[in-house]
Order: sequence, then structure tokens, then C-alpha cells
Amino acid sequence: MSPHDVTAIVVTFDSAHALPECLGALAADGAPALVVDNASTDDTVAIAQGQGARVVRNDRNLGYGRANNIGVRAAGTAFVLVVNPDCVVDRGAVVALVDAARRYPDAAFFAPQIVEPSGRVFYQPRSLLATSLTNPGGKLVVPEGEACAPFFSGACFLIRRDVFLELGGFDENIFLFYEDDDLCRRVADSGSALIYVPQAVVRHGRGRSSGERPGRIFTSRWHQAWSRAYVSRKYGLPNPAPGMAAVNGLKAVAASLTFRRSLIERYAGSAAGAWAAMRGRKAF
Repeated sequence: MSPHDVTAIVVTFDSAHALPECLGALAADGAPALVVDNASTDDTVAIAQGQGARVVRNDRNLGYGRANNIGVRAAGTAFVLVVNPDCVVDRGAVVALVDAARRYPDAAFFAPQIVEPSGRVFYQPRSLLATSLTNPGGKLVVPEGEACAPFFSGACFLIRRDVFLELGGFDENIFLFYEDDDLCRRVADSGSALIYVPQAVVRHGRGRSSGERPGRIFTSRWHQAWSRAYVSRKYGLPNPAPGMAAVNGLKAVAASLTFRRSLIERYAGSAAGAWAAMRGRKAF
């Protein structure tokens, strides 16, 4: 088994600033890339094509999950490596993930060690949808070696393509946020294991997938609140939307007194997303 059994799926949206390093690292590690572009307005597509990646161009922004599903369906390899464009794989990371897949045939999902710009290892301490190891206090304890866990970050992971497709891929009702928690939950519910592979190191730019633009914080927070309400309803959890709408609405009013646009967008977006979920609006 080798990196040639893998296609890296990179979903982009105005990601020209981050893409060269991402694609360059994948090429250096022997993993061919398939870029699914969500109607970027910058040089993302030209950069992807210039670096030899296959490119699928969507005529509008379909969201993270739907775009990844398009990429996985187009890939012909046994494994797919879902990679955010602000992630850079270290040399040997793809081989390490594929090797883990060979050694753990009952597992379907393989998570690398994700390192943030500060040098901190990002290891998700808890998940809203976890049924085991729920870690209510959210204490972060990074495993010293390979370990099985019920949930991992969706920033970068390797998954068996047949399992991904059998499970229906990412939930296409979600535009952004919680699609990785939802996928991990369904992988675990199917009886397949999820494995942490720390010798596969990936460096994550965290938040650099898309360029800055006015309203981005509002939109991001809208989807985060909407998606949390959606997955809570999907799995029979208490509805967080009324509380989120009330608390963030009050915070947005208070933030308006500071005249700080980013702060206003943060709370107003969360309140609006929760309110939209309460009214039954869809994310698209």
C-alpha cells in the first residue's frame, strides 16, 4: 500500500494565499490532489491547475461537505485524504496514514497529529455528538501514541473511500461546521474504528482556508450556530437554538456600543443563525 492508493481532496474558496504550500507538500509526499473549487473569485483555480492538480469547478459555493462529496465521488482510489487548503502535510505523513490503515483493517478513519502555528498540538477535547469518552470538562489530553477515539477534527484525515460513500459522505444539509462531528459519529455507529496516528504530522494554518472579506465573521458564526442546532436535532439532543439566540442577541447589542465590527458580527451572526434554525430555515 502506498500514497498512490490515495487522492487528496482539497476544497477551496478564495484560497490562493494558502494553496501553493498545501499542494506543494502533497506533491512532495506523493499524493495526487483533486481540488474542488467553490466559485473562487481569486487565482485559486489557476494556481491549482499550475501545480498539476485536477480541478472541479463549482458554479457557486456549495459548502464544505457537498464539495468534498463531489471530490470523493470523482476519486478512483481506495483512500481519500480530506485536506483543508491551509494544511501542510509533513513528508511521510500520507505514508504513515496509509500504513496505519493496513495495520488496522477494522478502522475506517485515520487522523494525523495536527500542529498549529504556535506549535500546539490540536486534539479535539470533546464533541457534542460523542457517545463515549464524552469528556464533559473538555480537558485536553493528547495521546502519546496511536489511539482509538470517537471523534477527530475534519481539517485533515484519511478515510476508506468505500466506507465514506456507503455512509453517504458528509451530510449535505450542512453548509459549514459540525459536518466532521457528524461524519465521525456515523463512522463510529457503523462499527468502524477511528484511529489517531501521531507519526503523521500535518501543520494547520487554522482559519486561513479563505481570504478575509467583510461579513465573513458574521457568515461563519451564522453557520456555526445553525449547524449546532441542526445536528442537535438530528441526534435527539436538547435544542440549543433558543438559548444561543437570546444570549448572543444581548451580546450583539452590547457589542454595538463598542463599534467593533468583528465583535458585532460575531454575536449577531450567532444570534441570527440560531434564530434561523428555530424558524426552520435551511443552511443553503
